[in-house]
Amino acid sequence: MPDFDSFVVLAEMRTGSNFLESNLNALEGVRCHGEAFNPHFIGTPKDAPILGVTRTERDAAPLDLLERLRAAPGLNGFRYFGDHDPRLFEPLMAEPRIAKIVLTRNPADSYVSHRIAAATGQWKLTDARHQRAERIAFDATGFERHLARLQQAQLRIMGALQRGGQTAFYLDYEDLQDLDVLNGLAAWLGVEARLAALDRKLKKQNPESLSEKVENFDEMRAALARIDRFDLGRTPNFEPRRGPMVPSYLAPARAGLLCLPLKSGPEAALRGWLGALDGAPVLEGFTQKTLREWQAAHPGHRSFAVLRHPVARLHAAFCERILARGPGSFVQIRETLRQRHELPISAEANGPDPDPARHRAAFMAFIAFVKANLGGQTAIRVDAAWASQRALLQGIAEFECPDAILRETDLAHELPALAERAGLTPPPWAPAPEPHEAALGAIYDARIEAAVRAIYARDYARFGFGDWRATANGAG
Repeated sequence: MPDFDSFVVLAEMRTGSNFLESNLNALEGVRCHGEAFNPHFIGTPKDAPILGVTRTERDAAPLDLLERLRAAPGLNGFRYFGDHDPRLFEPLMAEPRIAKIVLTRNPADSYVSHRIAAATGQWKLTDARHQRAERIAFDATGFERHLARLQQAQLRIMGALQRGGQTAFYLDYEDLQDLDVLNGLAAWLGVEARLAALDRKLKKQNPESLSEKVENFDEMRAALARIDRFDLGRTPNFEPRRGPMVPSYLAPARAGLLCLPLKSGPEAALRGWLGALDGAPVLEGFTQKTLREWQAAHPGHRSFAVLRHPVARLHAAFCERILARGPGSFVQIRETLRQRHELPISAEANGPDPDPARHRAAFMAFIAFVKANLGGQTAIRVDAAWASQRALLQGIAEFECPDAILRETDLAHELPALAERAGLTPPPWAPAPEPHEAALGAIYDARIEAAVRAIYARDYARFGFGDWRATANGAG
């Protein structure tokens, strides 16, 4: 019994999928039914039914057509592009008895080919005498969008294969001219038939070099040289995904305003301000059920989160969770940091060391620990107190996407304005001075800034943070 009962060609436009289909159809017992799940037609633009299924029937129940393809005599399959019916992707990729053929092409070639086909209106060529030629102007922005879309599609396919414990048969555009490779594909599919020769009914369109097809080729070459194909400037991210942290959300007793606090931010000050809105203790300890009930009871409600500068936030986490000895402090983690991570504080320490040099040394040791911790190099959990704000917001967004993401330094005018948009009369934002700011100001320098920036590079890039000193002085 063959390993597969169907197949799919995962490709994009201008990758040679028509040529591959014609050669698959030349194998006895194999039938490729074109773009069976193209939202604009079924199979081919002629809209002929596939195995008795019409386009209307397919649109109503796409999985029915997939099952009919799998049950049909022989080995039946189709071509599936990134813009085809999205309802099919997950069930298609989850079924190991559907063979996956992944067809790719040099992105620059596929981009130019697509532009020429769009300009000439010629998407297939069966007679070279009818070829329509056109030179196109290379657009760097358009190409980068094209490249990003292809990369996203390939990552999606690869991830689905990995999660399903499957592999695929990978083909490049150039492989389609190799008879032995296509016969190797037939063997992999479990098909006994072999090709004696390639099907040549379809002709290669625009076989000229790129320099002959692109009118501004020098500009294209310069633009491609600037594209970082290997993403060399990326910051690796090993942080675990986080949940939405619903129990930490805060709301006034009656008003329709919801705060989504990020740990180690100005949570106490926000709680006080929210309480002042109604002159009553805030609501907290939500579950997802009670939060939905609150949302339903407060039509027109607004939600917000507050960002704190990474240096100030990490220093607050250090002071509140590691140095402090009261409620909310991490006693076991503190001892492990002292014993295993060379944190230079005494067992009796309670708050920042009054000696700036000693406090700075301890904070730098904590920074080194957090860097290793977020990089997956320690046995200690990645706590929300020092997780990146980007990761916390991603977790929150799984349940509640905030209406506004505010900066702590902007709260004096942003917070009252948000409350007014929700139809509330807000109290002024006048929090007490951050309790650890003086201790941070006494030790802060360029080395601390650089060390924290190295940990939270994505937060700095996504949220536009500058140096902490400038931010604290209102300059950024």
